[in-house]
Amino acid sequence: MGTGTGGAATAATRATAAADRGVTLAGAIDRDSPVPYYHQLKELLREEMTSGRWTAGTRIPSEPELCRALDVSRTVVRQALGDLEHERLLRRRKGLGTFVAEPKIHERLVQSLTGFYDDMVGQGRTPRSRVLDQRVMPAPAVVARQLGLPAATRVVMIERVRYVDGEPIALVTTYLPHALVPGIERIDFADRSLYQTLADRYGLHLARGRRLLESIAARDVDADLLDIEPGDPLLFLRSVTFLEDGRAIEYYEARHRGDRTVLEVDLVRQPPA
Repeated sequence: MGTGTGGAATAATRATAAADRGVTLAGAIDRDSPVPYYHQLKELLREEMTSGRWTAGTRIPSEPELCRALDVSRTVVRQALGDLEHERLLRRRKGLGTFVAEPKIHERLVQSLTGFYDDMVGQGRTPRSRVLDQRVMPAPAVVARQLGLPAATRVVMIERVRYVDGEPIALVTTYLPHALVPGIERIDFADRSLYQTLADRYGLHLARGRRLLESIAARDVDADLLDIEPGDPLLFLRSVTFLEDGRAIEYYEARHRGDRTVLEVDLVRQPPA
């Protein structure tokens, strides 16, 4: 259990004292409870966020302010804040303080073939892309293999930073067989759905896909583009998408920010053969 320095005042008295010190919380530390102080503090802070009193981007009170307001030790405060940061509910910014983190963005991983753009629009969010590179090129060996193409077959490569509500979320590199999508290299995909373009302009309808997911650390280039630190966790997604006739139409590699993304997976039990 954490230790305090102020005796056995009632919760109401403590809450009033906290307000007098400039920090207002909905509750207070219960000195008579067997629950450790750090856990009580963590739940008090969590309640401020889940109730909406502290919204995303709010700078929370500093460690010394919380110590004085709730009459607890620095160790108690640091452990509570550390746990909430580990849960991605808080985010520390060097030299600026600790802030309420943005809620994670949910993407559907396997249950549908809606693309990133359509998925975000469906959630009422505003997707946008910054195209870093877009050109026709010989397929690298790994791309040719994934798309079932002869080595060095011409493909269209589109490299984009994907934004949601103005925040960089993912770095995506997409490859398409050029023979199936002539001229697509000249289309601006800053505010356009790739999958919708494949359907409307080329009559190509997606039927199924295969996706592999692993955790990796951000490279320097990833960190610069996604506004994170080198070494921060990324969700690395590799995907091949197929047409109704079985031909592969798309291979992409996506690096999603681990602190801002949740990939949803639906599981369906197949009946016995």
